[in-house]
Amino acid sequence: MKPLFFALALALATTTAVSAEVENHTPHPFNIRDLVMMDRVGDPQLSPDGRQALYTVRATDYAANKGVTSIYLLDIDKGTQPVKLVDKGGSPRWAPDGSAIYYVAAKDGVAQLWRRELGKSSSSVQVTHAPLDVDAYELSPDGTKALLSFAVFTDCADLACTKERLDGHEANKATGTVYDKLFVRHWDTWADGRRAQLFITDLNGDEGAHPLLLSRGIDGDVPSKPFGGDDEFSFSPDGKTVYFGARIAGKSEPWSTNFDVYSVPADGSAAPQNLTAENLAWDAFPVSSPDGKTLYYLAMKEPGSEADRFAIKALDLASGQKREVAANWDRSPSGLKISDDGKTLYATADDNGQHALFAIDAASGKVSMVVGNGSISAFTLGKSRLLLERDDLKRPADLYVADLRGKGLKQVTHYNASRLKNAQTGDAELFTFKGWNNETVQGYVVKPVGYKSGKKYPVAFIIHGGPQGAMNNGWSYRWNPQTYAGQGFAVVTINFHGSTGYGQAFTDSISGDWGGKPLDDLKLGWKAALGKYSYLDGDRACALGASYGGYMVYWIAGVWNEPWKCLVDHDGVFDARAMYYSTEELWFEEKENGGTEYDSPQNYEKFNPVNHVKDWRVPMLVVHGGKDFRIPDTQGLGAFTALQRRGIPSQFLHFPDENHWVLKPQNSVQWHETVNAWLKQWTAKDAGKKSAK
Repeated sequence: MKPLFFALALALATTTAVSAEVENHTPHPFNIRDLVMMDRVGDPQLSPDGRQALYTVRATDYAANKGVTSIYLLDIDKGTQPVKLVDKGGSPRWAPDGSAIYYVAAKDGVAQLWRRELGKSSSSVQVTHAPLDVDAYELSPDGTKALLSFAVFTDCADLACTKERLDGHEANKATGTVYDKLFVRHWDTWADGRRAQLFITDLNGDEGAHPLLLSRGIDGDVPSKPFGGDDEFSFSPDGKTVYFGARIAGKSEPWSTNFDVYSVPADGSAAPQNLTAENLAWDAFPVSSPDGKTLYYLAMKEPGSEADRFAIKALDLASGQKREVAANWDRSPSGLKISDDGKTLYATADDNGQHALFAIDAASGKVSMVVGNGSISAFTLGKSRLLLERDDLKRPADLYVADLRGKGLKQVTHYNASRLKNAQTGDAELFTFKGWNNETVQGYVVKPVGYKSGKKYPVAFIIHGGPQGAMNNGWSYRWNPQTYAGQGFAVVTINFHGSTGYGQAFTDSISGDWGGKPLDDLKLGWKAALGKYSYLDGDRACALGASYGGYMVYWIAGVWNEPWKCLVDHDGVFDARAMYYSTEELWFEEKENGGTEYDSPQNYEKFNPVNHVKDWRVPMLVVHGGKDFRIPDTQGLGAFTALQRRGIPSQFLHFPDENHWVLKPQNSVQWHETVNAWLKQWTAKDAGKKSAK
């Protein structure tokens, strides 16, 4: 009962501490309370005339244990205070003439599309009256129609049929479900037979309750699950054609990344046409040129891979000819947009520890960096102006404007300014060293808050997930180095082989070698950091990570445990063999291990942490979410069982209501408080003298 009592007591104490006051106005080291209560700026939309910014702000209702999203309007040129337009709503978009905005908000518990005229006495008008949630939408260029995505049973004739069937399931006392194909579950949701499908509705008519299905016959999701959005479908400039991306599901969905780009008449007069059938890898994110002659989209080359480089493709719609734009640019772009004159494409990409914004000449393929410092999370284009959502290691997201070349970058919102003024953060520094095969590898350190020269500090050695990802110069609400710096820890993290932003060969090098090159880089990076930064106390360090980072924690527990006083594993892979048969997206496992487990079992065993449990010795905290279907919680429970059976000091923190991430505010606080307590316990100067109770 002791672990349960401790968790409940910690949660109660933390809840009281966080909710006791709205904001701490006295200077203090940055803490989890500061992180959880910060306003989160997002989804920036520049008005057609380029003068106003429409965006969302997510505030935290800590008592209700959730975020609440509102919509704001800012006059950029006047520099006045932002105006809240919608108290609870999201996905704001401008009407093409700038006279109104559209957004999604709930009505009687069902998310619908709304319109709000911009004026002194304006009010919102409900546009759609569907019985199902509007999950995503896109306005036509003339503002008369909208594409809508609904989750439906594809054998239903209309939306009402899906609603009736769902109601029937709810009323049925029998709870069993029969499945005859995968996915049975995906990310954090059990499959119920519905597909996200694309519809179109007339915004000026009475079709709001009876939209027209455009993706008929597509056995797939538009947009894709679990994270797809409105960038996966779009209109042609004349509004007569709709483009969208989809993967035909069938029974191969869990091991296929064969997404294709389709076109369909906006009036539904013909079936969707596959424009990229020849490519068996991932094609997505269609964007039409302003003259309607060229369709740009992103495409991978390797089937079965989700971490291949996205190339920019240009399809001549008249001839059907395709060409690659910027073929020699060794980065993987996202967020593709095009300038009003059609001459320049814009996209973001990881790049040497930053997530930068680039401009690509559509004709020549010449690439120029527009904004390179920090992380550009989202952006929109005007005729002469960019509106950017930007953050970095010391600042959460705010909005910035610049010209189309990135010149004159200016911050125009200042959310969390008072919090940042009072919450002291640690300075960050990027460094490089010679890693595996003597190749250059990058990492960074963050100094502890209150750093004093000549003093040594305990270290949190953070290992990023993905593994095809990176710890960039950006702000995070899950793995934020400042939460450790505020607790008196220095932070070291390494962008090992497999990380993004250093070229595709560097990213690809981890496949089939999870415990090889990355481990070499981590060892060499740790040695380089200790040699370069004298304030790092190598005798008081803990390693921690999630997902692939969690896998690596389990791996080093058996093969590189000498430097560490403790370990923290969040949602990591403990047994590679069992992982293959219990995860959902099998293409990832098969790509990373060179085939299926039953055809290539030796590949799954080569770097399997479970095979080294006999060598574990370091105290470990294991954390796992009960709704994590990517890496099921039996992986964490198995590791905790191993630790307990071996008599190694250990704890298991389980969140039954969280997925691969910890998202609820109070759960996030409990997570951080538990992790921080574990780090402090084992890095205390007298930790070695303590008993293992």
